[in-house]
Amino acid sequence: MTRIVVYDDNKLRRESLEALFSFSTDLQYIGGFEHCNDPIEQLRELQPDLILMDIEMPGTDGITGVRIIKEKFPAIKVIIQTVFDDDDKVFAALQAGAEGYILKNASVQQITGAIDDVMKGGAGMSPSIALKVMRYFKDETVNTNYNLTTKETEVLKLLVKGLSYKMIADQLGISYFTVNNHVKKVYEKLHVHSMGEALARAHKDRLV
Repeated sequence: MTRIVVYDDNKLRRESLEALFSFSTDLQYIGGFEHCNDPIEQLRELQPDLILMDIEMPGTDGITGVRIIKEKFPAIKVIIQTVFDDDDKVFAALQAGAEGYILKNASVQQITGAIDDVMKGGAGMSPSIALKVMRYFKDETVNTNYNLTTKETEVLKLLVKGLSYKMIADQLGISYFTVNNHVKKVYEKLHVHSMGEALARAHKDRLV
């Protein structure tokens, strides 16, 4: 039985999903909330297996909510469910740690199918979202240079070796502040949001 929590400021939407899951022998609706301003205590108490997360909510938006949740509860699966299908929101959500991204006009079969895919270790996506992701990675494969400067590449190499910002500053003869600025530029150019993602991208695309 997959235990599900829903974050959505639309009460009717939450009630519709609760009704949908009530007909399933595999899915259980265990709670719903109109915002994601304080998810830690809620999730600690409910202990869901999966969250359906809206993006536009009062206070904390859904993408920020995913980051907060993944930091504290990395094992909980998250599927974004929203009306937005623009590239920025799709990739921001996936980079934040969401395992799936489906549109609110998805059919019942698509919703339950996405949940099943994610719980089995896959990625649950609406067809149009999956196409965006495929195009994105195709483009990334074509151009893996990322236009890193010589200094940014040097900093990335030293990060891969496990050096701290201070150690990098000492080795390159630059300030800690300058190292921090180089790292921010590396994140921007590699389209990542964490050190782990940056190092994974460096290894994957053989940047160093």
